Amino acid sequence: MKAAFPRLSSIAQGPPCIAVVLFVWSVFAPTQWALADRPSAAELNSKIEEYMVARVGRDHFSGAILLARNGQIVFCHGYGMANLEHDIPCTANTKFRLGSLTKQFTAMAILILQERGKISVNDKIKKYLPDAPKAWDDITIHHLLSHTSGIPNYTGFPDFLKTLRIQIALDDLIAKFKDKPLDFKPGEKFKYSNSGYIVLGKIIEVASGRNYAAFVKEAIFDPLEMHDTGYDNPALILKQRASGYTRILGLAPANAVYIDMSIPHAAGALYSTVLDLLKWDRALDSEKLVARKSIEAMFTPFKDNYGYGWTIDAKLDQPRYAHLGGIPGFVTVIQRFPAEKLLVVALSNVDSARVDRIGNDLAAIALGGPYVIPREPQAKNIDLALLDSYAGKYEYDRPDARDKKMVVTIKKDGKTLMVEGAGPARVVAIPESETRFYLKGADVTLEFAKDTTGIVTHVTLLEDNRIIKALRVETAAQADKAGKTTPKPNSPTAKQAAPQPAAVPGSPP
Repeated sequence: MKAAFPRLSSIAQGPPCIAVVLFVWSVFAPTQWALADRPSAAELNSKIEEYMVARVGRDHFSGAILLARNGQIVFCHGYGMANLEHDIPCTANTKFRLGSLTKQFTAMAILILQERGKISVNDKIKKYLPDAPKAWDDITIHHLLSHTSGIPNYTGFPDFLKTLRIQIALDDLIAKFKDKPLDFKPGEKFKYSNSGYIVLGKIIEVASGRNYAAFVKEAIFDPLEMHDTGYDNPALILKQRASGYTRILGLAPANAVYIDMSIPHAAGALYSTVLDLLKWDRALDSEKLVARKSIEAMFTPFKDNYGYGWTIDAKLDQPRYAHLGGIPGFVTVIQRFPAEKLLVVALSNVDSARVDRIGNDLAAIALGGPYVIPREPQAKNIDLALLDSYAGKYEYDRPDARDKKMVVTIKKDGKTLMVEGAGPARVVAIPESETRFYLKGADVTLEFAKDTTGIVTHVTLLEDNRIIKALRVETAAQADKAGKTTPKPNSPTAKQAAPQPAAVPGSPP
C-alpha cells in the first residue's frame, strides 16, 4: 500500500493516498498547441456544467468545485452527498479534509515565524530539536520545506496502516522515524516526505510556544476570516463536515478507514471549504500575511520543481502552482495560474475521485485548452480489417531527453484493438467511428490518419489536455516479419539483436 498525504504528479509524482490509486495510464508525449479564445461567462458555465454532469453521471463524483478569476468566483457548485446515511448534499460550504494541501499552510506558518524573527529557513533543525539524531545535524528548515532533507517518509513504513486508528503525541510520532537512516545526504535530491512536514509542525510549536492547531488559526485563518478551516478533530461537533468514503472495487460506496488526525498532523490534518480556499488564494496575491519576498520564496522551485508546499510547473502553456492531497475518504486539488489570475479547486469526499484530472480539465475549459468529456463510449461495429490496418508501432519524441524516441504498440486482439507501451499495461481502444477510438480507462481519444493511398501514417490523440501526434514506423506485418528473424534468447547474437523496450512515461495531472 502506498503512502498518504501526497502531492500528485507534476502536481505530484509522489505517492498516492491510502486506499487510493490515482493512476493515469499514458503513452504519448505532447505536441505544441495554442490556447483557443477564452469562453464567455455563459459558455464557461455551460461547458463546466456539461463536464461535471458527465463526471457525476459516469464516475459518481461527490464533492465541490470552484473556479475564480481575479479573486472573483466564476463557477462554484457542490455535487453528490456530504453524508450518504442522512442524504446531506455537498455544497460550497461543506468542509472537506485537505490531506496534503495542509502543507502549504504549514509552509506559510514557517514564513510568518521567520518574519516575526522567531526562526530562519536557513536554521539547522537541531536548534529546535536538540535531541535529534546526529544524522540530522546538517538538515535545515529549508530542506524540510522543499522535501530535500532525506528523512524517510513514515507513511511508507510497512506497519503504517496498522497505526492509523491510534492517537499519538507529536514527539512519539517523530520518534517513529528519527532514528531511521537518511535516504540521502540533505540537499542532495528531492524525495517527497510527510515526515519532514511533521518535523516542521514541531518546529512551529517550539518557536511559537503554541500547539500547531492554535498557531495556524491565530496566524493564518483568523486574519483571513477563514472561519470554516481548521485542524480536524473527530471529537468536535463540526457543522457541515463531510463524511469520507471509498468505493469497493470502484463501485459500491463504503465508509473510509478511520484515521486519527494526530497521525497526519502538519502534513495533512487540516479541513476547509472551496470558499475558504478562495480567501487563501486572494491572500497569496497580497501581503496580508507576509511580505512579497516571502510569497516569492514559497513559489520558487527547488529540486524537482517543488517550492514550499507547492509544485511549480507549467500546464496548458501557462505557469502553474499546484498541489494535490489525499487522506482516507478524501482527495483534493488546488491549482493557481498566476499569469491568468485563475484559481481551480476541487475537493471530494470519495477517495477514488479523479480530482487530478478534474482540476486539469476545468482549467482547460477556462483557458480554452483541449479536454475530453468522460463518457461511456457508444461502440460502433466496424470492419475487422480496419483493425489490422491500424496495428503497428507508433513513435514520438521523448519530452525529457534529446535524440530519444518513445514507441507504443497498437495490436489487434481478436475483435479488439489494444494499445500498450513497454510495460504490462494494455488498454482497450473502443471504436466510435471508423477512425476514432476511445480509451475509457484513461479518457483518451485516438484518431487515425491516412495518406492519399489509404495507408495509415499517424495517430493523433487528445490526452490529459494535450494534443499528441505519433508517427507510424512499423506495420503489424513488418513487426511479424522482424520477429521471425529475431534470434532466440539462447542464441549467441540474441543479446545484441533483441530490441530494447521503451519506457512508458507517467502522465502528470
